[in-house]
Amino acid sequence: MKKILGFVIAILFLTSCNSEDSEMLAIDNPEIDLKIPADFPELNAFVSQNKPTQYGVELGEKLFSDKRFSADNTISCSSCHIQENAFTDQKTQAVGIEGRIGLRNTPSIQNLAFMKFYNWDGSKLQLENQPLVPIITHEEMDSSILEVMGKIKNDAVYKDLFRKAFGDENITPERIYKSIAQFEYTLISANSKYDKVKRKEVSFTESELKGYQTFQQKCASCHEGELFTDQSFRNIGFPLNTDTNEAGRARVTGIAADFMSFRVPTLRNIEYTAPYGSFGQFPTLKSVLDYFDNGVLDADNLDPIFKENGKRIPLTEEEKVNLIAFMKTFSDATFTKR
Repeated sequence: MKKILGFVIAILFLTSCNSEDSEMLAIDNPEIDLKIPADFPELNAFVSQNKPTQYGVELGEKLFSDKRFSADNTISCSSCHIQENAFTDQKTQAVGIEGRIGLRNTPSIQNLAFMKFYNWDGSKLQLENQPLVPIITHEEMDSSILEVMGKIKNDAVYKDLFRKAFGDENITPERIYKSIAQFEYTLISANSKYDKVKRKEVSFTESELKGYQTFQQKCASCHEGELFTDQSFRNIGFPLNTDTNEAGRARVTGIAADFMSFRVPTLRNIEYTAPYGSFGQFPTLKSVLDYFDNGVLDADNLDPIFKENGKRIPLTEEEKVNLIAFMKTFSDATFTKR
């Protein structure tokens, strides 16, 4: 009887240990400290519902670079979002499978945890809902989430990562989207020369300081705060993308007053993200400033900053040189790994 009782206790002990080990595998997935600078804006409301974790981020980064997300296994998220270019591709418009040309320029991916809108037209309010867009878009990956899941479901590395990140090996669309978003939430750029000047570690050159002063006078009303964007949508009279599918923010709202209005882009790492504009209209920063100086396209909904000032932002050649010098202080070599 004692032997039987001992055997039962041993089984219960082993079962308890196995259960604890299983729980530990799910629990031992610590949250990642995002190290947010004190003067950055608040995190968006969705980050608290999907806090980045060690294995969630590792899984997300692997998914981000997996070419099996595309129909012909040639394109991943990282094919267009290249880190050394602040996660852009230096092409006028994004290029998908079979060389298909997309509607717009590839936007940079940085400081997304603080953004209220995603995509040029703000069509997504939650980062976890954004990855499906390139997966199903004909000009990008031209696939489906079910097709992606079918390709990776037997991958041993993925099974291990899903278990570590979520507690079991079950691969679901929601878990794919959440892990990619977790990875993207960690992409915080806050160590440029500009940031170091604010921390009193270095100083601006004379040209950079003059550029800063011009920036405050003529640019900061739209490119405000530590993200250098007020996250508004504006028609600033850029040359038009004549693709009939393009309408800017109006594609989302259906409101005529939003026609050809686009989200004000961040200027962080702007040195690395040429060409500029919603479909790469401008090859250089100088060409953007020249366009502002010479006069932009008129429109009924042209932003008042231009509408009330002769459709231009007047700039001297010296101001342009200094502005560019100042904007280059937003370059973060740590973030881009340059």
